[in-house]
Amino acid sequence: MTPRDASDDSRWSDLDRPPFNRAALRRGLLRDGGHGSLYHDLEVVQRTGSTNQDLVDRAVRGDAEEGAVLVAEEQTAGRGRLDRQWTAPPRSGLFFSVLLTPAEVPVRHWGWLPLLTGVAVATGLSRAAGVDTSLKWPNDLLVTVDGQERKAGGILAERAGDGGVVIGIGVNVSLREDELPVPTAGSLALAGAVTTDRDPLLRAVLRSLEDWYGRWRRAGGDPAVSGLQETYAAGCATLGRTVRAELPGDRSIVGEAVAVDGDGRLVLATGEGVQEPVGAGDIVHLRAV
Repeated sequence: MTPRDASDDSRWSDLDRPPFNRAALRRGLLRDGGHGSLYHDLEVVQRTGSTNQDLVDRAVRGDAEEGAVLVAEEQTAGRGRLDRQWTAPPRSGLFFSVLLTPAEVPVRHWGWLPLLTGVAVATGLSRAAGVDTSLKWPNDLLVTVDGQERKAGGILAERAGDGGVVIGIGVNVSLREDELPVPTAGSLALAGAVTTDRDPLLRAVLRSLEDWYGRWRRAGGDPAVSGLQETYAAGCATLGRTVRAELPGDRSIVGEAVAVDGDGRLVLATGEGVQEPVGAGDIVHLRAV
């Protein structure tokens, strides 16, 4: 699907959800024309299928460089992990992707990028929205609504050619209860956010991502040296819980989530006394320990 420009006349159809101010976002993020900043280009489109797919395609064609940011007011074919659909009303959330090319970091550490992004998103939103956020391994953003843990956002990382990774981020900002795709979903508004103005929220998340990505790169991707492993564990709601890991091949494991190891895998202590690392799969929180 071809992206449509954010100047579309329908942008004022919901005055409670104003469009992004592209000029202000660029002024705030593309410092000195991109010099000294991770971000060198930021585009806002009115509607597209998937910002991740668009940016992956551009990177593969050589039409995008590291730090390119693509933001959509609406996604019609947004995707989460395991090709799950991500839908939300126009201008109700943050739907954007960033191209990263961590050439100086060994590829074995690239698996930390979704977790790094989770830390950055949670940190940025906690500061800007005043909402207590936590992370469900590996890449879900959780908020508390009426005493219940709900998913308000997610992260999807996709390879873009040999040297790039596109990180896609989706966060429900102003969704009301009757707009939620499933009862277990949430939004910043429902969690009591002090603001649902998406401009400062997006700036806060992107600045936090720039900060954490810089630390991680300077440490050669080492999650311990960069402080990423410790910070992720501190904000991970999965640790200390009894969980079920639903693995490829219709296999599942139940155990206590006891650690996130140096490769970013979730370590489960099973009832048989075995510690088993999980690198991919769906995690279901069963109960607190």
